[in-house]
Amino acid sequence: MNRLSRRLVLAGLTLTPAACGSLLPTGGAAPKLYTLTAAADFPPGGARVSWQLLVEVPTSTAAFDTERIALSRGPTTLDYFADAAWTDRAPLMVQALLVQSFENSGRIAAVARESLALRADYMLRPELRHFEADYGAAAALPEVHIEIGARLIRMSDRAIAASRRFDARVKATENSIPAIVDAFNGAFHQVARQMVEWALDAAR
Repeated sequence: MNRLSRRLVLAGLTLTPAACGSLLPTGGAAPKLYTLTAAADFPPGGARVSWQLLVEVPTSTAAFDTERIALSRGPTTLDYFADAAWTDRAPLMVQALLVQSFENSGRIAAVARESLALRADYMLRPELRHFEADYGAAAALPEVHIEIGARLIRMSDRAIAASRRFDARVKATENSIPAIVDAFNGAFHQVARQMVEWALDAAR
């Protein structure tokens, strides 16, 4: 291989990770940490409930039970962004954000994480089914996909009072980590808002 050919090959190798959104670890500095925010923009006029709620840590596959930010390029593949991570394991982050979202609704007497052992009337059992940036068929801009199944358990007899699946997709405005995290935030707000209103109405 002559000198010019070697330069072209090296240039191609250098561009590949950038084109993939920096998927491969650089082995340098610690990853930059990101978090999401709780839903807060609830419609006014919802009836307030007097019962108390505990929120369990969402169950999930091992692929999502991590601080790493997941991405998918197809239905059978999953990878992670390099040099970027959530501030906590995704299920723990989602649990805390759901508790805050219920509080922000202003409609419930008390809500807490299941680990605090509050004497509650209902238990919310979420299941984190999708929590990734989906690049689909080599899409230029990823679409964040969040899907959470939920069961509302009546504590008096441990019966399922209601169950539902919540799903949201939000396309990132550009192929960058901050834009993708913003899309995660938008998708989570949609899911959390729907879940809060559903749970409060279903139990009532």
